[in-house]
Amino acid sequence: MDLEKTLLRKVGQAIERFDMIRDGDRIAVGLSGGKDSVTLLEALLLLQKRAPIDFQVCAFTVEQGKFLAPIAPFGEYMKKRGVEWLYVRDEPSFQLIEDEPDHGCDMCSRFRRRAVYEIAKQMGANVIALGHTADDFCESLLRNAMYTGRLSALPAVTWSAKKDFRLIRPLVFVTEEITRNYASALAAPVIPCGCSQKTGTVRRTLRDIFGELEKEHPYLKENLLSAMGNIQTDRLLDPRYLPADAGGRAEAPPPVNADLFPIVNEGFSTPR
Repeated sequence: MDLEKTLLRKVGQAIERFDMIRDGDRIAVGLSGGKDSVTLLEALLLLQKRAPIDFQVCAFTVEQGKFLAPIAPFGEYMKKRGVEWLYVRDEPSFQLIEDEPDHGCDMCSRFRRRAVYEIAKQMGANVIALGHTADDFCESLLRNAMYTGRLSALPAVTWSAKKDFRLIRPLVFVTEEITRNYASALAAPVIPCGCSQKTGTVRRTLRDIFGELEKEHPYLKENLLSAMGNIQTDRLLDPRYLPADAGGRAEAPPPVNADLFPIVNEGFSTPR
């Protein structure tokens, strides 16, 4: 189907551009129960049959007490697809919920990261594939710029702290519209997570912003993704990337704030 061709083309572009998968890799796909990760798994299984290199695909799911429906249908789907799948109930996460029911996403993420590395090691994987989509990359770029004053997003490829695992995000060029339609066409089980039902204020604000902008600019996400890969460092304000005769210097600059640039708060216009 055309949707499948589009999906595989975009995933293939990401894999080739960022050298994500190499001969002999054993890839553990993190399945959250959502549409994005199951689409990622299916894409890798299809590419596995066509790729000029040999690599293995397995999958895992970490239960942190957030699923709103039984996980059994997901396990049946994995069995039907012939995928080695490991389901792990992370007891420390359950204890966290009991001790600190209002814990933030960062703490939950740290618990999940620890569990993911332990599971990947248990499965003999050297690569962990995560289901972040183009939407996630764009939201991350805007969130960091708006709320932390940093120009950064998500890495398409990175390494775990101890260099044990390569982490890849093959859906970097794939929008959530594609994953939603593809998962629906597959009739793949989607297990809702309580976290997705409680979208935080920041994320909700960003999605509202994107929704409004895309009404007038339908290719907004594509252009933002292009911008992330087409950086003109001499047109930004980080002295580390400026020529020496234009204020460049090797050390990291201090954060920009109102104390450094009080005129920003006074309101000024550029000369006409």
